[in-house]
Amino acid sequence: MKIVETFVSLQGEGVRQGMPCFFVRLAGCNLNCAWCDTPASLSEGVEMSVDEVIAKIAESGLQYVCITGGEPLLQKEEVKEILAVLKGAELIVDIETNGTLGFEDLFDAAYICMDVKCPSSGEISDLSLITTLRETDCVKFVIGDEADYLYMVEVLAAHPDLKAAVCITPVYGTDVSWLIETIIAERLPVRFQLQLHKQVNIP
Repeated sequence: MKIVETFVSLQGEGVRQGMPCFFVRLAGCNLNCAWCDTPASLSEGVEMSVDEVIAKIAESGLQYVCITGGEPLLQKEEVKEILAVLKGAELIVDIETNGTLGFEDLFDAAYICMDVKCPSSGEISDLSLITTLRETDCVKFVIGDEADYLYMVEVLAAHPDLKAAVCITPVYGTDVSWLIETIIAERLPVRFQLQLHKQVNIP
């Protein structure tokens, strides 16, 4: 499978923000977001076998793994092979996905963090996938401006039965005061998050 990098860090976002985590970043993406913060994931990466990836996870000694990208579900069959092993080892696994490819077939072995693409990204997610998310999953909106915020409000209003936790992250480097004030004023049932790894300058 094509891998950009594997590394140990703190989870920077989502419901497990702050937890020590072993990251597997897969190469390739079917989108090209205007504010992509991991452009290296658009590369071809390096070839690693599933067994090599699993060995690195085992060597880390961590019980929490995040499979991310790019878009990891472009290599779903290999991801499934990894998940089968990690499930047997009773590890916690998050998969970060851009919400364009189905993921229900991974529910028995992983939690999903679906990134809903807002207008400033220049891309579009498949909003029908939101309805499949569970209480143990997460949906994330990266907000760059007011148009993004209003889009998020529309999406949430259109999915009143959404079960997953909702996380809001501002595009890195943008002003966050207006977003915080608006969330508080409108009493939104969301989690505001800065990207922890960027705030403390770790990978």
